[in-house]
Amino acid sequence: MAKRIFDLVFSFIGLLVLLPLLLGLSLWVLLDSRGGIFYRQVRVGRYGKDFKLWKFRTMHPDADKRGLLTVGGRDPRITRAGYYLRKYKLDELPQLLNVLAGHMSLVGPRPEVRKYVNMYTPQQMRVLEVRPGITDYASIEYSNENELLAQSADPERTYIQEVMPAKLALNEKYIAEQGLVTDFRIIWRTVVKIVS
Repeated sequence: MAKRIFDLVFSFIGLLVLLPLLLGLSLWVLLDSRGGIFYRQVRVGRYGKDFKLWKFRTMHPDADKRGLLTVGGRDPRITRAGYYLRKYKLDELPQLLNVLAGHMSLVGPRPEVRKYVNMYTPQQMRVLEVRPGITDYASIEYSNENELLAQSADPERTYIQEVMPAKLALNEKYIAEQGLVTDFRIIWRTVVKIVS
């Protein structure tokens, strides 16, 4: 209950404080390339229920039909504005709306697409017992995931066999340690990581 109140209060305050920035970023996305301002992708949430995750659009229209993974910072599907939005994690800000709606939490395991959730082991399915979040231990540890996958001859295989299991292990670490103190610590580490 305390976590939900925390999420509601801080996501609402965040949206109010960031409103000028959100409007500016919306205009940038709109003027930079053809397509809408937002990108909504179906992800798997708590208890395995699907929901639509909000992001600023960082790719050209229909780019996700050419693969779900982003490989390298200069993936040709990414727009000019999208490169910087992704680099500084600004594309994630609209997910504050998902937090307000109750689909997500500020801190929690990052929600995955159904394709990869279907590959989870019974042990890994435990991550679906909590609300997914905007940031978590795995987001901090794998902030350079795109560059990591770009070095692989088979990015999807690397993601499935190496990156995904490691991220899920960090998700389980979060579940074992979850609490408001842990959430504050992860939010602080996320801000430091983005700034640095």
